[in-house]
Amino acid sequence: MEIVKNVVLALHIIGVVALLGGVIFQSSALRERTARILPAMMHGAWTMLVTGVALVGLRYAIGADVDNAKITVKLVILIAIVVLALVNRKREVVANWVLMTIGALTIANVVIATVWR
Repeated sequence: MEIVKNVVLALHIIGVVALLGGVIFQSSALRERTARILPAMMHGAWTMLVTGVALVGLRYAIGADVDNAKITVKLVILIAIVVLALVNRKREVVANWVLMTIGALTIANVVIATVWR
């Protein structure tokens, strides 16, 4: 079970990297006002959502304690990210605030995951 948890956790981190990497990659496009939602960002957001739910399920399965408040906050943030990305994914150019918000929410999710005990 530990191996499964570690593989799912690795996939979750890869999702974070895809999402945040897409935001960082678009930083020059932000200055030129040509930023858009990249497919990798969508894949990263969905990967984070699916693997996050799987990680919580695995914690319940092994009988470990789960901080439901923390998980709820992280889930709400991730749903906001997914909604922002879905609404704007077909646009040729997105407003700068959209990409900045996705990046800030992703960073907030990482901070919550690592700092909130």
